[in-house]
This record gives sequence, C-alpha cells and structure tokens, in this order.
Amino acid sequence: MSRLRVHAEHHLVDRIGWLRAAVLGANDGIISTASLIIGVAAAAVTQSAVLIAGIAGLVAGAMSMAAGEYVSVSSQSDTERADLARERKELRDNAAFELDELTEIYVKRGVDQVLARQVAQQLTTKDALAAHARDELGISAATAARPVQAAMTSAASFSIGAAMPLLMVVVSPAGVLVPIVSGASLVFLALLGAVGARAGGANVVHATARVTFWGALAMALTAGIGKLVGAVV
Repeated sequence: MSRLRVHAEHHLVDRIGWLRAAVLGANDGIISTASLIIGVAAAAVTQSAVLIAGIAGLVAGAMSMAAGEYVSVSSQSDTERADLARERKELRDNAAFELDELTEIYVKRGVDQVLARQVAQQLTTKDALAAHARDELGISAATAARPVQAAMTSAASFSIGAAMPLLMVVVSPAGVLVPIVSGASLVFLALLGAVGARAGGANVVHATARVTFWGALAMALTAGIGKLVGAVV
C-alpha cells in the first residue's frame, strides 16, 4: 500500500480535454491563415493587403474557434448533466434496481457475482451517483466536458498557430511570399503534429504525415483559386 502512495501515475487520457482543443486550434490557425495569405498573395495584391487579410483571419478565426468550441462542448456538458439528473432520480426512486444494475455491470466485466455485489454495495454506500456516472454512463473527471477551458484553449492555440504564417509575411520579400509562407507553414504543421502525437502518446510519424498532407492540400487549393480569381479580376 505504501508503494502505491509514492508511485504517482500520470495518464495521457487526463489531457484529452485541453489537448484536443489545443491541437485543433493550432492546426486550424496555421492552415486557415496560411491558406488565406497564400490565396490573397496568389491574386497578385500588395504585401500590406496580404498582411491585413492575415490579421483579419487571425482575429475572426480565434473568435470563431472559441465560440464553436464553447457551443459544442456546452452541448456535451448539457447532455452529461441531463444524464446525471436522470440517474440521481432513478437512485432515489428505485435504489434496489440500481444496485442490481451496478452489480451486473461488474459481472459482465468478469467479476464474480458475489464479489461484484460487494463492490457495488460499497461503492453505492460511498457515492452511488459517482459510481453510476463512471461505470454506467462513462462520465469521469478526466473526460467531463469543460466548455470554458475548451474555448480559451482553442482560441489561444489558434492565435499562436495563425501568428506563425503572419510572421512569415512580415519577414518575406514580396516576390517569394507564397513559397516561403507555404514552406514555413508545412514545417510548423509537421512540428505541431509531432508535438501533439508525443503529448497524446500517438504514433509521431503517422500524426505528422496526416497533418502535413491535409495542410498542403488546403494551401494548394487556395493558391490555385486565388491565382484564378486574380487572373479574372
């Protein structure tokens, strides 16, 4: 028992709430802002106009990401609260059935019937709602919806990601703006994929290849459309 007290474990699933929002925000920040910059630059407008468009994209994108994450995760939070309210009522109205239900959950997981009953009784005595939330509904502290955290993390990471291609606009000569922004953004995306994969315990090569491929495709399509519109206008 003493060894368990000193052996602290840090599980990767504990990061799932903020990590998903952070990676998504940074990825969108790089891809959308770089694509916007490349598309506008391909239309043969001035470098100052490209910079203005990029800044507008950063602000609008960060606000959009924050609002989108907040609304999306709030919906999850509402569903969790509704499930917990229903479970609380069921525990109050039919405690015996809920105890049988919890026992059956443990039996299906491979616990002996007698032991499963004892475990269910002890957990119910300590905190019946927490036991049912975790083992029946799949709601835990690690995976619970946190709308404000998701919104702030997503907006901040989007802004950081978008700032990278914007910086390239500032330091790049006008004539080579498109290739420099494209190349630098792909490098940023590759680094983001690797960092996100390491933080989440995923395969680094697969994550890096995936994010770089889709980023390159988005920038190529936007550049093509920008060049076409610039030629027509």
